[in-house]
Amino acid sequence: MAQLAYHVATGQKLWDYEVRQGTVLYLALEDGYERLQERMYRMFGVDGTPNLHFAIAAKQLGSGLDAQLEKFVRERPDTRLIIIDTLQKVRELSGEAYSYRDDYQIIGQLKQLADKFKLCLLIVHHTRKSPANDEFDRISGTTGIYGCADGAFVLSKERRTDNAATLSISGRDQPDQRIHLVRDEESLQWNFDHADTELYKDPPDPLLEKVAALVTEERPTWQGSATELIELLGLDLKPNALAMRLNVRVAKLKNDYGIHYENTRTHAGRTITLTKISSQA
Repeated sequence: MAQLAYHVATGQKLWDYEVRQGTVLYLALEDGYERLQERMYRMFGVDGTPNLHFAIAAKQLGSGLDAQLEKFVRERPDTRLIIIDTLQKVRELSGEAYSYRDDYQIIGQLKQLADKFKLCLLIVHHTRKSPANDEFDRISGTTGIYGCADGAFVLSKERRTDNAATLSISGRDQPDQRIHLVRDEESLQWNFDHADTELYKDPPDPLLEKVAALVTEERPTWQGSATELIELLGLDLKPNALAMRLNVRVAKLKNDYGIHYENTRTHAGRTITLTKISSQA
């Protein structure tokens, strides 16, 4: 988790995978500051970075954690990632065994927060010791934990003392994947060895490619109707079809091409505004 947090905070690639740089909050609730500092020095030669914030104590969900996280994000709107390590430290104590409904509800509450602020909330949880045919069946608790989350990662080793591990990945927005890692005993970093399959990459979208050619650093803004944009780009589309395609690709347009898209209604009709996001923003 510290390795992942550091790479997102600094914008450095992780195992040759691109990251989106931003502020990171790491709730290391089973650690102390001295231990965290020692680990960061050993891994990266630093005790921290300006965009990486650690906390070793937090309130529980439903008893103040929501407000704490909201305050942090509102003060730092560029927050990309919040890590909660571990789930058990922030869930309310119960005298009875947790049910599917309890597990689903607590993950649902955290998911609402992530969706509200459009950030990644990564929750660390334990696995069962008993083996299973499916790695994800080893996630402790009921299936409500995995069922409500957008995705899951399971890091597993054949023996506790092994330096080799497999990171299994599954979720709604990414293909299933198995990445094999090797831990460096000196630096404590997990290094990439190989992947069972290559990650799926969306093919280039001809529409977004044309929009990117239109809106550049030299011409950072375009505004007009859908009909005008169709004519300018030489498209064979109806105005409502163009608007629909841009509406569903708004995140990809922003993340992959650095273009902000707006579709607003005025007295003259609907207006599309395309704005190049400054590289310094």
